Amino acid sequence: MNLAVCADVGSTYTKAAVVDLDGGRLVAAAAAPTTVGTDVLHGLDAAVGAATAGLAAGDLPWYVCSSAGGGLRLAVIGYEPLVTAQAGRRVGLSAGANVVHVAAGRLGAAELTALRAARPDVVLLVGGTDGGDADTLTHNATRLARARWRVPVVLAGNADVRDDLHALLAAAGVPVTAADNVLPRIGVLAPAPARAAIRQVFLRHVIGGKKLSRGSRFARLVRAATPDAVLTGVEVLADALGGDLAVVDVGGATTDVYSVLTPDERDTGPSQEVTGTLWRARTVEGDLGMRWSAPGVVRAAAEERLLAAGEEDELAAAAAVRAADPGFLPAGDADRAADRRIAALAATVALRRHARGAATGERAGRDLRDVKLMVGSGGVLRHAAPGDAAEVLAAVLADHAGGWPLPRAARPVVDVDYVLAAGGLLAADHPGAAAALLRRHLAG
Repeated sequence: MNLAVCADVGSTYTKAAVVDLDGGRLVAAAAAPTTVGTDVLHGLDAAVGAATAGLAAGDLPWYVCSSAGGGLRLAVIGYEPLVTAQAGRRVGLSAGANVVHVAAGRLGAAELTALRAARPDVVLLVGGTDGGDADTLTHNATRLARARWRVPVVLAGNADVRDDLHALLAAAGVPVTAADNVLPRIGVLAPAPARAAIRQVFLRHVIGGKKLSRGSRFARLVRAATPDAVLTGVEVLADALGGDLAVVDVGGATTDVYSVLTPDERDTGPSQEVTGTLWRARTVEGDLGMRWSAPGVVRAAAEERLLAAGEEDELAAAAAVRAADPGFLPAGDADRAADRRIAALAATVALRRHARGAATGERAGRDLRDVKLMVGSGGVLRHAAPGDAAEVLAAVLADHAGGWPLPRAARPVVDVDYVLAAGGLLAADHPGAAAALLRRHLAG
């Protein structure tokens, strides 16, 4: 067989899969604890070794993504908060970043101090449509140059001054990469060039800079940040389905939501978003998770009036136990029931925020009515009994009080074999295998 290894180095576990590139078939899979405390290659090699055990594999190509060490921390600096800064934030999320800081307007001493305090791995510097305002972008680039800024910068603003500002930053020793404008004109959001540039900066500067491994081998293996790879997998699956798609990924610290929508006439005319529509989007809810962020789930669910009478105190106690011990494993029916309830609440609140537009910055929200497939992901769903996982997704699809239009005919499915990341990793070099893998395991 023509095989390849796909691996995701997560913050807690490293997952490895062996894929048959000729048929898009999952041959084997395994996981091992991520060894951030020593060298992440130890855990990666252990997971791959377990997945390839017994296979006459020989030397296989490796495709690796990573969110270890906090993943990719991104700061966004824009012209003003409701247009270019918001557009930059949405593009950063789509590139797999954890957006830790957003600033708008001219940088001063206080703004620079706040930017440094956020400890970004990359700065996305945007501002002005092409041919529009250039003064703010020029001021901010000049300020970073004079401040001897050494964190990598992706410059994706007004094309009229891009080359001059790239030269200015480079001459000052700032690691800078130029990309096409994220908002070339009002109502048009163009994420792809900046997303690609952020990915390259992540590979070139961030992976090695996190000191996750002693040598250079790990940096050579990694091809993307994990959320970037997953969004690519979601895009491949949506293209294969030929329709709208949504994914909710419930993790220990965050709950991520991905959606791919089909462009249509609903987003034209006077109601069109000033910042444009991001048809392929990802949002991150940092207060919703199964372990570290479990108390945030209970608080958010109470605010959304999702809790039954008398439920809050009992669920808050269960959440506190999980937050205090991120390695917590359910030991009985009561623990499993609490996990199931926390997962359903995290997924429901995250989908509400995503669809309402609160998490994407879209005033009109995201229209998920035509979603054909609702995919659940995350360890709590992958390792749950089939009925438990189905109950979590059923809660999301029955959320009639959420203030968002529910999918009219979505089929729920769980990414039990964790193939979304693998499909995303294979998409560039082996698009046929990626599409076949995702169809086989998720589309039925």
